Amino acid sequence: MSATAESAPRLRDALRHVLLHLVTPLLMCLGMGLAYMGAFVTPEPNDMPVAVVGSGQQTQLLAQNIEDKAGDALDVRTLADREQAVDALKSLDIAGAYVPDAKSPELIVATAGSDMSATAAQKLFTPVAAKQGLPLKVTDVAPPVEDDPTGQGLFFLLVAVSIGSYASVAVLGAAGAGLRMRARAGLVVGVSFAVSLIGAALAGPIFHLVHQGLWGVWAMAWLYAAGILFIGVGLHTFLKRWTTLAMMVLFVMLNFTTSGGLFRPELQNGFFGSLHAFWNGAGFVEGIRSHLYFGGHGLGRHVWTLAAWLLLGLLAVGVAALWERRNPGLPDAAAGAREVEVQEEEMEESVAV
Repeated sequence: MSATAESAPRLRDALRHVLLHLVTPLLMCLGMGLAYMGAFVTPEPNDMPVAVVGSGQQTQLLAQNIEDKAGDALDVRTLADREQAVDALKSLDIAGAYVPDAKSPELIVATAGSDMSATAAQKLFTPVAAKQGLPLKVTDVAPPVEDDPTGQGLFFLLVAVSIGSYASVAVLGAAGAGLRMRARAGLVVGVSFAVSLIGAALAGPIFHLVHQGLWGVWAMAWLYAAGILFIGVGLHTFLKRWTTLAMMVLFVMLNFTTSGGLFRPELQNGFFGSLHAFWNGAGFVEGIRSHLYFGGHGLGRHVWTLAAWLLLGLLAVGVAALWERRNPGLPDAAAGAREVEVQEEEMEESVAV
């Protein structure tokens, strides 16, 4: 057989190998485009809760008029006095409260909850005050710290902890494939502890996003990171090299977009807004917000969200351990090394995205 004839099958095999590995980045391209552009490109109020402060028929008529003009964009309610409005803002029940006044109309917001929602409320109520020929006074009852003026630093903390977590899955799942699941689970505990410490250091002494309550931030970072790592290691037993894509879908495409770190659910469509209620990134960001700025209001629910994802990860690892026990024949070290090289290349692509 000639050298040319022998090289043809090798060329086909090489091309098939390359094309197979191109599937993952192409799907990442499609998925990231759909997720990020679908969630962030056209932020619009969607039943955004706001309030008009006051009592009497005139207040009711103003609130009804605003809601009629806004349609599905706003959910307008009335609150009896300014104190109730401040309480509602600090409970994250509303995005803004308009206080009508013949001399100085006021909009009360809490930018630590969402700078974007506060800005949207200001755009909505500025024309209402302008009809009286008066400027709108804006009062912020829960501003973020000076080192994080937009309050979006928590979103980038989420990104850092997420990348540290899901990038470690490739190593623990592939390079650690020759280890028993018990050993890999032990490594998950250690890695999640390290990732959470890095996150706490970034949030506290390095960038000063957190001026108090740093240990609480660290605890939520550990819960969040451990949940991702346990889920990833459990999934790797079944998905192998496709684990990278699955982790990207779960903890980047659907996670970052629904976290509320940039846009809270009232500025997103129904799909992303509904995921915000139970996704782990939202539990992380909203839990830290509650802990730092809102006196712990709703903190228990967010911590339970993170704990539920951790329990899901433990369940995934448990199922994977049973499957491996019943299906012996773990990959040898050389196969594991080849797999981790491929996954590391794909992980570099995903982190770049």
